[in-house]
Amino acid sequence: MMRSLAPAYCFILFLHLLSFASISSETEAEALLKWKASFLSQTNQLKDWRANTSPCNWTGILCNAAGSVTNISLANTTIQGTLHELSFISFSNLTYLNLTLNKLFGAIPPQISSLSKLIYLDLSENQFTGRIPPEIGLLTNLRVLYLYLNRLSGIIPREIGNLKSLLRLESGENNLIGSIPTTLGDLKNLTFLLLFRNNLSGTIPKEIGNLKSLVKVELGENQLNGSIPTSFGNLSNLEYLILRDNQLSGSIPQEIGNLMKLVKLGLDTNQFVGYLPQNICQGGLLTNFSVNTNYLIGTIPKSLKTCTSLFRLHLNGNRFTGNISDLFGVYPDLKFIDVSHNAFSGEVSKNWGQSPNLVTLRMAGNNLTGSIPSEIGNATQLHELDFSSNGLVGTIPKELGRLTSLLKLKLDDNQLSGRVPIELGSLTDLENLDLSKNKFNDSIPSFVGDFLKLNYLNLSNNEFSQAIPFQLGKLTQLSQLDLSHNTLEDMIPSELSGMESLENLNISHNNLSGIIPISFKDMLGLTYVDVSYNDLEGALPNNKAFQDANQEALAGNKGLCGNVRFLKPCNKQSSKKDLRLVALVTFPLIGAVAVLSIFLFAILLKRKQKHPHVEESNMDEIFCSVLPLNGKTMHEEIINATEDFDSMYCIGKGGHGNVYRASLSSANTVAVKKFHLLRNEDKNFQKEFLNELRALTEMRHRNIVKLFGFCSHPRHSFLVYEYLERGSLATMLSKDDEAKELEWSKRLNIIRGVAHALCYMHHDCLPPIVHRDISSKNILLNSEYEACVSDFGTAKFLNPDSANWTALAGTYGYIAPELAYTMEVNEKCDVYSFGVVTLEIIMGRHPGDLLLPLPSGSSSAFVLPAHQMHIADVFDQRISAPTDEVAGKVLSVMKIAFSCLNSSPECRPTMKQVSQQLETQKLHLSKPLYLITCGELLTLNGFTT
Repeated sequence: MMRSLAPAYCFILFLHLLSFASISSETEAEALLKWKASFLSQTNQLKDWRANTSPCNWTGILCNAAGSVTNISLANTTIQGTLHELSFISFSNLTYLNLTLNKLFGAIPPQISSLSKLIYLDLSENQFTGRIPPEIGLLTNLRVLYLYLNRLSGIIPREIGNLKSLLRLESGENNLIGSIPTTLGDLKNLTFLLLFRNNLSGTIPKEIGNLKSLVKVELGENQLNGSIPTSFGNLSNLEYLILRDNQLSGSIPQEIGNLMKLVKLGLDTNQFVGYLPQNICQGGLLTNFSVNTNYLIGTIPKSLKTCTSLFRLHLNGNRFTGNISDLFGVYPDLKFIDVSHNAFSGEVSKNWGQSPNLVTLRMAGNNLTGSIPSEIGNATQLHELDFSSNGLVGTIPKELGRLTSLLKLKLDDNQLSGRVPIELGSLTDLENLDLSKNKFNDSIPSFVGDFLKLNYLNLSNNEFSQAIPFQLGKLTQLSQLDLSHNTLEDMIPSELSGMESLENLNISHNNLSGIIPISFKDMLGLTYVDVSYNDLEGALPNNKAFQDANQEALAGNKGLCGNVRFLKPCNKQSSKKDLRLVALVTFPLIGAVAVLSIFLFAILLKRKQKHPHVEESNMDEIFCSVLPLNGKTMHEEIINATEDFDSMYCIGKGGHGNVYRASLSSANTVAVKKFHLLRNEDKNFQKEFLNELRALTEMRHRNIVKLFGFCSHPRHSFLVYEYLERGSLATMLSKDDEAKELEWSKRLNIIRGVAHALCYMHHDCLPPIVHRDISSKNILLNSEYEACVSDFGTAKFLNPDSANWTALAGTYGYIAPELAYTMEVNEKCDVYSFGVVTLEIIMGRHPGDLLLPLPSGSSSAFVLPAHQMHIADVFDQRISAPTDEVAGKVLSVMKIAFSCLNSSPECRPTMKQVSQQLETQKLHLSKPLYLITCGELLTLNGFTT
């Protein structure tokens, strides 16, 4: 009887199992649909995820024979959402979960530990934040854990050491902090350990040296310290060891030479001392070796000379010694070698011509002697050849003309001589050519004009003579040209104005004569010029670079003239129809009248103080104007235009007065600053009024607001300025719609304008003038978003022969910290304020409490305390992040701003240095902008000029 019932019982059990599988499948489907419904935007790639259908047929889903979900693979499906609505407990059979390359954000839920059968977990390349949940240590079957390229923070949980089956752990490019847990030494099966580009600190656990299955270890770009554990010599299967860009110290263990399978070894940008391991390429497999930017000494191991597998070799920036011709061999696969900035001696070996794949050869900054071997011309794949800053002699071998793929040729700062060989004319792909600081003679070769891709050309400090080749005008991509300190003659070719991309031009210290071509006015990209110490004459071109040039850049010529304070004016008629031109031409003359008026005004005020009973109505009135109106008429016009300073015309308010907009009958619109005149503050009023009047009378610069006139009257005293249509920078940044109009190029231009104005005040005015209240409210913008510094009521004229003590002045949040304990003012106070304003322009708001001093001895004294914050998060979020080209400029400006915020005034740059750096420097980004943190920016090198 029991035997006859057995088939029926089995059938019932089978139906029960099918029913259970059906219920399980429905539960998983509901969980997936609920999660999909939480996405911020729906993706077409998951359009087949529909109710009342089996998830086993859905995109990215695989099931087992019983119909239960085992694999979820949704890589690069544009999912945007979180994991909070995903019911992990519903997926009891899930073994594979791949969500890489999406836009998932928020925290990784600790409930992920419910996936007890999970073998593979990939959450990489998303936007996850928060910590790595310690509960992840419960996934004891996990073999692969990918969390890289997110925004995870906090420490690496020690519980990961429980994942005994783990083969790969990759959590690089996050914001992880703290030390590497020693429990990772329990992962005996681990082959890949990648934790690079985080903010990990502390020492490298010696326990990692016990993981003999390791093939790849990447801990670079963290803040790890201490030494490399000698136990790493036990990692017999290791092929990749990357520890670059940390704070590691001590010597490199000789045991590293025992790693026979080593292919890549990156130890650069640390603080290692001592000698290289002698058997560094013992296995004969080493392709990439970098130890640059350390403090290593001694000669190169013989094992490197015979390491024919080498592909890339970085030894630069150490203290290596020895005869360079004996230390290196022949490397058939070598593409890149940089041994620059060491103490190598001897002559350049002919063997480098036997490296047929060589692309980059850098030997700059050593003590090399002898001539450049002609055999270098056999390395025809070369893109970069840099022998700069050595003691090389002789001529340039004509064989270098074979290097037709060359992009960069740097032979500067040697003792090379003779003519530049005509064979070099075949190097038409050159982008950077620097032959400066040598003894080259004869003329500049005209074939240089055929290097149409040239971006940088420096032939300065040689013995070039004759005329500048007009063919250089064909270099339309050239951004920097330096021909200074030669003996060039004749006139400047007008064809040079064809260099439409030129930003920096230096032709100083030559024998050039005649006029500067008027066509230079069309070189709109030009920002810096130096034509000093020639025999030039005539008018300066109407070009911003020439008009803003400082005295040193124009000195030493016999007859230059123009509308620049330190040059004599040219004989040209001004047009009364153009208000700005009238002001520029007549200002020097009116200045004298204004100064006399100031003294007269001061005398009258003193007389009133001595005779307080004199009626105000009897007091004389003082007027002065540079408008096409006399002073009295101007006064009446302004009273009428503002309806006796009615509030409806007020466009700004300040501590010492209000600013009004006045439209005059001459079709000129002006800004009028009416001073408050309270009896108990007469002295303060006099000081502010006279100070601003004197300052603006003695200054004239395109980035400083222009004074058109003033009025002193018992009822109201005011100054008349040019009207700047867009108002103050502070107002623009405070309004979202207006701030969005300030895209990055405009913001950079504003920063440059303020810097040029301060540079002029500090370095080109006698005596120097310190503004003392540089803030966003005192920076005005015209219709083209060009900046003008205004409000000189607290300006200080520095006395070079005595200390400059004064009462505290300025706007809170912009005042240099030293003014809290000293009353001595100097130019560095403005430099600090400029740094604050620069950050404000970039951030879109005042940095406020984000500015805190670093400990003594720091390279930059101010930094965001959240220095682990990404730079992209600091930028004004109301506008799009800058593109790569602009991003380099923005980051360089931020780095300059931080140097201006140094807590030690003497360590801040001058405004002249700032102004020049803003025009010539930009950072080359070695990684995407969104991966760079604020802390990294302060240590980031890589300025290119």
